[in-house]
Amino acid sequence: MIVRQCTSRGITSQLCVHLKEPRTQGRKDMARHSSDLAAFRDVFSKAKHVAILTGSGLSAESGIPTFREGGFWRKWQAQDLATPGAFSQNPSRVWEFYHYRREAMLRKSPNPAHLAIAECEARLQRQGRRVTVITQNIDELHYRAGSTNVLEIHGSLFKTSCMSCGNVAVSHKSPICAALEGKGAPEPNTSDAQIPPHHLPRCEQGGCSGLLRPDVVWFGETLDSDILTRVEEELDRCDLCLVVGTTSIVYPAAMFAPQVAARGMPVAEFNMEETPATMPFKFHFHGPCGTTLPPALARHETEVHFTQTRLYNAGWVYECNVTNAIVQQTHLPLC
Repeated sequence: MIVRQCTSRGITSQLCVHLKEPRTQGRKDMARHSSDLAAFRDVFSKAKHVAILTGSGLSAESGIPTFREGGFWRKWQAQDLATPGAFSQNPSRVWEFYHYRREAMLRKSPNPAHLAIAECEARLQRQGRRVTVITQNIDELHYRAGSTNVLEIHGSLFKTSCMSCGNVAVSHKSPICAALEGKGAPEPNTSDAQIPPHHLPRCEQGGCSGLLRPDVVWFGETLDSDILTRVEEELDRCDLCLVVGTTSIVYPAAMFAPQVAARGMPVAEFNMEETPATMPFKFHFHGPCGTTLPPALARHETEVHFTQTRLYNAGWVYECNVTNAIVQQTHLPLC
């Protein structure tokens, strides 16, 4: 499978490879039907296992800059700081950078697209259907919106891993350590704080006290093989795939949706622009995700709306799952 080929070859999480541009005729053919919301809604109403791939464009609508649009912190690009080498050379500077990002993201809120995805997951789960979010974002806005079935392929800003013992821990402390209080200003003329390593975030697991790093995938690192295995399982099982706010140029994530399309499953793209991967997708909805996604994922008229009624009579409990009529009745003896 495609994902396993990526891991075996050691492709890094942020290696940017542009797919071949689609032919003009292909774009015209696609454009005639790809934005048909009613057709998408019909497919959506029948889907039992939905995979939703999300990228930085979704977070951008919550005011979080993408690497392309907000790649500079002081005089460095994100690619200069988000590497193992940069952390080894200057952990204080890298922690200032990530402290700035953590604090900025704590001030942001999920947008309507995040909320629509979370509501859809909860609603379909009650119907015995499955929604899985596979995200490249590290801001945890999906969790804050209410999503629970989330695979974070690039890690999380609010987790740390120990350089000594390897322990991974969740931390939403603000600041994450006292020495970073008031640090991390992004202006180009700001001097490095030069915080001594023993004052940077340290491991609290069993008295380890090793230096902590953000538990995110840096440039030059491979993605977690266990996460990729779970992603592959979801992509193999899904009967509908949504691509939300991603450019489809960063590998291995750029191959996820084409992998689904290649086995004949419908793929719907919600994005501000067409991407190198758009052509084989069944649907493309142009515009802000917060505008296009909520009506696409809203309750379909054919969806059952479960309510539960309990009737007590002659020592029995009658449990009825109700839509417009009783669809299931269970007789349970009273204890």
